[in-house]
Amino acid sequence: MPSPGREADPDALPGLAAGGRGPVGTPGGAFRLVPVRIERDLPLVGRWMNDPAVAAFWELAGPGSVTERHLRGQLAAGGHSSPYLGVLEGRPMSYWEIYRADLDPLARHYPARPHDIGIHLLIGGAADRGRGLGGPLLEAVADLVLDGTPACTRLVAEPDLRNVPSVAVFLSAGFRFSAEVDLPAKRAALMIRERHPRDLL
Repeated sequence: MPSPGREADPDALPGLAAGGRGPVGTPGGAFRLVPVRIERDLPLVGRWMNDPAVAAFWELAGPGSVTERHLRGQLAAGGHSSPYLGVLEGRPMSYWEIYRADLDPLARHYPARPHDIGIHLLIGGAADRGRGLGGPLLEAVADLVLDGTPACTRLVAEPDLRNVPSVAVFLSAGFRFSAEVDLPAKRAALMIRERHPRDLL
């Protein structure tokens, strides 16, 4: 399960706040990130969280109040994590959390660097899984984050080791497996994508 939010500085995710959310072209079509609005998006995100394939790893199944509490925590003032819907060709089909990993409890479990940014994602509906969309969409989001956040030199992720498809998606999007880490709710694969050296010039 993703880590709960903690207080952070208001510029925690400046690139995305400044409009670095797309649209971008992907093999599946035009893709963009849209900030979550609870009154609009709770039914959809709640339905995804109750899909057994999602619930096994996100652990947010249950009544709408469970998902709402999680989203409100993400949206809390001063929070370091921002929730988004991934919209492909005008259709919401994925859920994303972009967060300051160096300000997250995760930082206690790996050698964090200042401005490390983490990514959580899920492909929402079953019809969108198994189509090869995850890797290209993750790569597009990773590029958006790095392009929009110059202070960030690398991205991190910590999918559950049991979630083999998720680990494979991160590998296909340019992340490398760094280590196994024991987190409070899971044993995770620490995945890292460094900013390409040419982007630092």
